Amino acid sequence: MTTSMPCTDGAPAAAAARPARKRFNMKKWAPYIFISPFFILFAVFSLFPLLFSIYLSFNQWEAASGVEAMQWVGLDNYKYALSDPWFLRSLGNTVWLALASGVPQHLVAIPLAAFIHNSFKRSRNLVIGIYFLPFITSSVAIAMVFNTLFSRDYGQINVLIQWCASLPLVGGLFPAESIDWLGSSLFIKPAVAFVIFWRYLGWNLVLYLSALQVIPKDLYEAATIDGASKRQQFWYITLPQLRPMIYLAVTLTIMGNLQLFEEPFVLVAESSGVSQSVMTTAIFVYKTAFSSGDFGTASAISWLLFLIIASTTWVNNRIFSRNERNERNERKEVR
Repeated sequence: MTTSMPCTDGAPAAAAARPARKRFNMKKWAPYIFISPFFILFAVFSLFPLLFSIYLSFNQWEAASGVEAMQWVGLDNYKYALSDPWFLRSLGNTVWLALASGVPQHLVAIPLAAFIHNSFKRSRNLVIGIYFLPFITSSVAIAMVFNTLFSRDYGQINVLIQWCASLPLVGGLFPAESIDWLGSSLFIKPAVAFVIFWRYLGWNLVLYLSALQVIPKDLYEAATIDGASKRQQFWYITLPQLRPMIYLAVTLTIMGNLQLFEEPFVLVAESSGVSQSVMTTAIFVYKTAFSSGDFGTASAISWLLFLIIASTTWVNNRIFSRNERNERNERKEVR
């Protein structure tokens, strides 16, 4: 009786013909795994809302009706927003507050930063902290303080004005009656602009102080030897060296002031009769979405505001680039 033995000659060939299983390379994928939480959070909380708002701006939708209630309207939301007088009025209020509060910020912050940089040495950080404190203060706390200061009957600002009105020589320049700062459409805008100026002055001051600290001292020493005064050094050395920081600070001011929301919204009650006088475009977007329930128009207004901010920033970039180009040409001509 013969027994047949299994043939094993083809086994190695069959094993070689099988595709080799790839092992998971942990070292290769570890960096992507560790960085993935950022991209996941960014996609969920930033990218998706951004893309959804673009799509929503071409639809008519009430959030309470569900996503199925969306109706495609194309550019109708944009046309309606551009023809809405309240949107144009809110845009005018935004521009007024942006200019009235933004321009003085830099006109005061630049010389003030130079004064602090040259006059304070040991106590410089303390002074900077005092000016920077309003920037990190809660908006609600700021509103409570300035509601008290701007009070018609008991506000310290009216008390100071009445005291100035009692002076013999300059008393006629000040009104004898108390001013209703937060209840008059004539004075509400300057009051809100002052609060914005007061809050963000310290932020610009810190930016300019950081730029002043990197200016070479040799430039000032050479200018002093040549007989240049402090005023000439500030005009011909400090300001040109601050140009990159001025560009950054002005750009941040444009982007921030055209999106004003907290200060006018918290400082002025919506039920007051003058709330429309300081209704910015950001507040108008909020009211259109959550008061009127028109999320499609609110999204369209948001993207119109984005285009306005982008175009304004582009113009600011062109202005600073042109000035820098002119200075380079002047330097070449002098050489």
